[in-house]
Parts: sequence; C-alpha cells; structure tokens
Amino acid sequence: MKWVREEYLQFMTFSGHPRPMFVELFGPLVGLEDEWRAQGAAPDELDLTAFDWDFVETVGCGGSTGLRGGQERRTLAETAECRIERDDLGRTVKMYKTASTIAHPLDFPVRDMESWLRVRPLYEFHEDRISPEAVEAARAAQARGALVVAGIPGAFDTPRQLMGEEAACLAYYTQPDLMHDILAALADTVVRTLERVTERVTVDQLSVHEDFAGKSGPLAGPKQIQEHFRPYYRRAWDVVRSRGGRIFQLDSDGNLNPVIDALLDCGLTSIFPMEPAAGMDVVELRKRHGPRLAMLGGIDKHVLRQDRAAIRRELRYKMQPLMRGGGMVFGLDHRIPNGTPLENYRYYVDAGREILGLPPREPGRRGWRRMAF
Repeated sequence: MKWVREEYLQFMTFSGHPRPMFVELFGPLVGLEDEWRAQGAAPDELDLTAFDWDFVETVGCGGSTGLRGGQERRTLAETAECRIERDDLGRTVKMYKTASTIAHPLDFPVRDMESWLRVRPLYEFHEDRISPEAVEAARAAQARGALVVAGIPGAFDTPRQLMGEEAACLAYYTQPDLMHDILAALADTVVRTLERVTERVTVDQLSVHEDFAGKSGPLAGPKQIQEHFRPYYRRAWDVVRSRGGRIFQLDSDGNLNPVIDALLDCGLTSIFPMEPAAGMDVVELRKRHGPRLAMLGGIDKHVLRQDRAAIRRELRYKMQPLMRGGGMVFGLDHRIPNGTPLENYRYYVDAGREILGLPPREPGRRGWRRMAF
C-alpha cells in the first residue's frame, strides 16, 4: 500500500497510526536473485512488487550537502572477480563483483590537518549546491503526498571515508582539532544549504548515514558523540525542525545500545535497521525509550533460512501489540540473505500480514519496487 506523507509523518511521530506498516527496506543480497530465479520466481517477485509492500514516496529536497566535485572516477584494473578504481576522493577502491555492492578503499587522502585542508574545498558551500528546479520539483511532489528528505554527511562516516576507520577513531584522541574542523566544515555547508532550501519547501525528514557500529558495539562512545556529533547534528536539525521538519533518522548497522541515549540527545527521532544479531531487540528498546525513538526493521533476516515455526515465532514476538502503536515500521533488519528459500520469503510476507491484521496479498496489486539491485 502506498502511504501519503501526512500518514507517514503521523505514524513516525506517534501522533496517529491508521494501521501497522510492513515493508522491505532494501532487497536481496547479491546472488539471491539467481537462487530465486532457479526456484521459479516470477519477474514481479524478483523486483518485489508482487509482495505489495507498504511504502511512502520520497523525494530529495533539491540541495546537496556532501562531497561535491573531486577527481574523475576511472577504472584502473578489472577481472572477472573484482574491479579496482580511482574514486572522486582520489582513493584506490576495490569492488568484489560477486559479493559486494560497496567498494573497499585501499588508501585514504587525509592523515592530518594539512592533508585535510587540501580536501576541505570539496565540502564547502557554494551556490550550485542548490538546484532551484529540484527544489520546485520537491514542492510539487510534496503536494502530491511525497515525503521530502534531506541527507547530510555522517559525523563518523565522513572522517572514516577520509581517513579510514582506525585513523578516524584514533583522531578523537590524537587530533581532536582535526575532527572538530571536519565537522565544522560539514555543519557550515549543511546549515547554509538547508536554510536556503527550507525557504521554499518543508524538509520532512533529515537523514544521516553512519554505519559506525558492529556486533560488539559502536566505534564512537557517548563522550565522542556529545563532543563531536552533537554540535553538528543539532545545528542541522534545529534548522529543519524550526521550519516544520518532523523526523531525524539515523542509518547504522550494529549494536547501538550503549549510545542510543546520547544519539537521542542529539535530536535523533528514528533509527534503522536495528539488527538482532548485534543485540538490537526492538521490543526491549520500545520498553526502554517509548515514543522518543521510532524504529524501522528489527526482524531477524537470518530466521528466513530456518523453518516456518521459527519465522512465525520471530514475527509474533516482534509484532506483538506493544509494537503496533506507531513508530515501528516492521521489516527485515537488512538485505535478504543468500540461502533464503523463496517459499520461506513468501511465507514470511503472508504470515506477517496475517499477524498484523493486514489484508492478504491480491494478484495484480503491486507495491514497492526494490531499491537494491
């Protein structure tokens, strides 16, 4: 079912919920499509439209807040298994074609303040970050019921992309001035861009991608979030919220339990995809944080490779009445893993709809088309 903007905003801010929302957040991992095709999947099952997933149309706000410019991308070497490229930051990156959709950097452009200052202009504000035509298109889409979304660079993800994970973590202690300057540059550009955009259109949702946690916990603790993330996040969110924005959403895998309170203090209202394998139990999080925290995902993707009884147990626990009062978008906690039988996925969809009291799927009724290919 297609939701309209105001329905979704009310649902995600606990101010109204016409019914539960059941979605697929991403889509299959690389290779699963071939498995399903061999199992007799129809074309509309491969693109996921056959499953009539709930969705809300989204549109960009018309402003660009992140890296802009840089080097021309080019391929350096390629084999059947991988491709090595030079990216816009000048990094050498390696993509494993059969197992990944994200290239792995082999080197990084920033080591210290001097090298950062050479890269800094790529993140600074200039007028062509704003497209008046795209802003007007966002206004028109919003009037039709689309959700206007503005993305901002990550407070951890940007230093990680510039320096590498280990160097970024060490820099909090060894080069704090560098980390402050990186985030100050991001904040200046983000605020100036959003101030201009929100003169013409309401940004409904502010989104930030971090992916700064693993199974054992986050790579930045409450102290780093308070000192480095919070001033940046707050400046961005204050602009959006003061001009009608209602959702501030973080995308991060892994175990965020030790820092959720710190993140909420930064203004965040929503987190996804809430991985159970990393200890993210959405039921316990709802008990702990209540309407302060909206969530998306949270259903263990690995259960789909087990039997129907295991799938139903997972769904009954996650979809219990406590979780149906808004602010919980039910879906898998990441991409559908390889080895998931097509019949299990079909059962998961139909059992979830049954438990939530949603109407059964109907032939010919089409929902969301997968974003991940």
